[in-house]
Amino acid sequence: MKFAFSLKNKLKIAFLLFCIMCCTLLIRFLEDKSVEKINESFISMYNDRLVPATDLYFIAENLYYKNEILQEILFRDGTVQPSTGIVKMNKHNRKIDSIVNKYEHTLLVKQEKSFLNDLKKALTVQQGVEAKIINMAGAEGRIIYKSTGKNAIDETLTKLSALIKIQSKVGNDLIKGSKIFVSGTKVYSTLQVILAIVIGIMIVAIVSASNAVKIQSEKFNLN
Repeated sequence: MKFAFSLKNKLKIAFLLFCIMCCTLLIRFLEDKSVEKINESFISMYNDRLVPATDLYFIAENLYYKNEILQEILFRDGTVQPSTGIVKMNKHNRKIDSIVNKYEHTLLVKQEKSFLNDLKKALTVQQGVEAKIINMAGAEGRIIYKSTGKNAIDETLTKLSALIKIQSKVGNDLIKGSKIFVSGTKVYSTLQVILAIVIGIMIVAIVSASNAVKIQSEKFNLN
């Protein structure tokens, strides 16, 4: 009877320890997932936010240089010939297209995709106006620049500015997501500590129970 009772208790303890082991493994799995998500957030922060934001500023830089070329052709007679201006403009256009293409291959939220499409349309309109201005040159070119060209440039810069500003917003969302995962790892660590304490208490209880059984057995033998 004592043997059956002892075996029953041992089975209960073994089952409880097995459950604790499963909980520990599950917590460890969830903790690893949280760390992986945090790592992905930081990688995305660099590859999909920091680098693209820098690239977008290079677009602004190339837009500035293109406007300088137009100014030299239209208002500084003889400084740059239209044929030379076209070559320079095309060089900057290729750089801008390359940056936009690179940006398209990063992780984009819905609003970014919309702003990027607006920017691409504005760039296409601006390039068409610029080509027309250079081909006309002289007085006619200056009229087109003042009536249409400046508006096209301003519109492109507005669309670019909107795309740059959204980078910080999406970046803040990534940071908030990382904070949630960090909080999760803290919870998992706390649960692991609790389980360790439970296991310790169980070990002490088992040892105490074993000692009690041993003492009772010795008393029984003495009697």
